Amino acid sequence: MAVQTGTSTTSLDLGPAAALSCRECGKRFPLGPIFACASCFGPLEVAYDLPVGDPEGLRKRIEAGPENIWRYAPLLPVPADVADKPGINPGFTQLVKADNLARELGVTGGLYVKDDSGNPTHSFKDRVVAIAVEAARAFGFTTLSCSSTGNLAGAVGAAAARAGFRSCVFIPHDLEQGKVVMAAVYGGELVGIEGTYDDVNRFCSELIGDPLGEGWGFVNVNLRPYYGEGSKTLAYEICEQLGWRIPDQIVIPVASGSQLTKIDKGLQELIGLGLVEDRPYKIIGAQAEGCSPVSAAYKAGHDVVRPVKPDTIVKSLAIGNPADGPYVLDITRRTGGAVEDVDDEQVVEAIKLLARTEGIFAETAGGVTVGVTRKLLDAGVLDPALTTVVLNTGDGLKTLDAVAPTAGPTATIRPSLDAFRAAGLANQ
Repeated sequence: MAVQTGTSTTSLDLGPAAALSCRECGKRFPLGPIFACASCFGPLEVAYDLPVGDPEGLRKRIEAGPENIWRYAPLLPVPADVADKPGINPGFTQLVKADNLARELGVTGGLYVKDDSGNPTHSFKDRVVAIAVEAARAFGFTTLSCSSTGNLAGAVGAAAARAGFRSCVFIPHDLEQGKVVMAAVYGGELVGIEGTYDDVNRFCSELIGDPLGEGWGFVNVNLRPYYGEGSKTLAYEICEQLGWRIPDQIVIPVASGSQLTKIDKGLQELIGLGLVEDRPYKIIGAQAEGCSPVSAAYKAGHDVVRPVKPDTIVKSLAIGNPADGPYVLDITRRTGGAVEDVDDEQVVEAIKLLARTEGIFAETAGGVTVGVTRKLLDAGVLDPALTTVVLNTGDGLKTLDAVAPTAGPTATIRPSLDAFRAAGLANQ
């Protein structure tokens, strides 16, 4: 198949990807850089011809693969030789058995933290960008771009540098300084937009329709169907790391909602391929109180998510009009889960709790998932006797401002033993 991008025509190889399918009406379209259904304007996602019929052989093939997301290449919209191409190769991050945190929270059934701070740019966004890069290659794009709350900008900058693309990314002007520096250091163009993330996203949508955007692959707009598939690898890894078993409960942060919906898609694919047992599981969505439109809709029993203006320290989740919000509601209700939120103070407390108990310094989104886990355990929504996985999607070094006011030296003393004794620290 050949695809015309406006800059070049290229032979298309996206592995088992067969078409794009509308989530609303089911209409199918040829693979290409489109993201909305021409009939009903619903979102498009990748449909596959997956390798059915030999689950044991597929499992062995996966386990023999590289220790990154490319071990799952047979299940992703990427060419078979993807691991041989220049890329940042994210994934296969630690699934930490969090026994200390479990004791603190009263969990007896096994508590795990999927710690994606170990990715190349220290967030889960490396996964989704890696898939988008392969689509950009296939469609002949020359520039990688995105609208971002921070982590994605850094991931695009790094992936573009490694793969040989130009990059130009757009962020709200008031992001955390750590994320701004990380996005800028890779040498691409970094543009601050005066406004919220939703303003940035609208601007990018306008740029796509303008001649100025010709040849640009916006990973989370015109490449969004492929980009989103990267989040499935979290589901694949969690199940493989648990011995090819689905956990009973998964707590996932919600910004646009795409990560949660794709983790559910990944679990359903594993079940359909016979790689895991088909058993019940609950999916929990976690939001910050200052930007919690999906949580509000869930609690009110609504099917429509009403946009809000974000006001929270959790800027990585500060998307006031989440594109996948209605699908998050569908999935959490279907699985018997929930959507909950915590305030900024609870976020900071949860970041420090995870650091103190497990030595994991999470960014604010990780504080949201741990905080929501604690809140729902206390409320009896989460069952402490079941296996629970909590996602930490980024590194706390990116959001130092959130904890800096309450994290510092225990004492400042003169360089003498007497001063140390006087500080009362010697026998603690």
